[in-house]
Amino acid sequence: MPHEWTAPIPTRVFFTKGVGRHRYKAQSAELALRHAGIEKFNLVQVSGILPARCKIITVTEGIRRLIPGQVAFGVISESSSDEPNRLLSSGIGVAMPIRDQYGYIARHTGYGLTEERTGDYVEDMAATMLAMTLGIEFDPQRNYDERKEIYRMSGNVVRTRNIVQTAEGDKNGLWTTVVAAAVFLM
Repeated sequence: MPHEWTAPIPTRVFFTKGVGRHRYKAQSAELALRHAGIEKFNLVQVSGILPARCKIITVTEGIRRLIPGQVAFGVISESSSDEPNRLLSSGIGVAMPIRDQYGYIARHTGYGLTEERTGDYVEDMAATMLAMTLGIEFDPQRNYDERKEIYRMSGNVVRTRNIVQTAEGDKNGLWTTVVAAAVFLM
């Protein structure tokens, strides 16, 4: 009888961010990952489902549990530019349900968006995806603050959060990279 293999389900997640600057784009990305503390792992991009009962841990604890070279799955948002003074942003938003059900993680990269606007945007995306999954009725044309109240009143979406990294492009034209990530542990 053949043995069936099932991919592991993450039990923990941590959130981190960083910024890097260098004359080479790839090196600026490496420095952003280094600033975020995750440069020594083989990062695999995943779509953004937060497994039920996945515990949020600190960056320090998460990095301590990983071994250099280890494959780590994550939702990663990265933006780069060599345009002087250009405002870059990368953000991760999370929406967690009240019950033992999966949640959503959204990512976004942009230009000209402040940290606050990027944070609201990624939280809105994650909360909207979760609300649709849960069958919560809402008007998508309403602003996020109004919809957030509807989500909370439904008794299903309990928490949202975000992590955002912004930076202005280097004034001398060096590549600037910003990264935000949700990294999973098995």
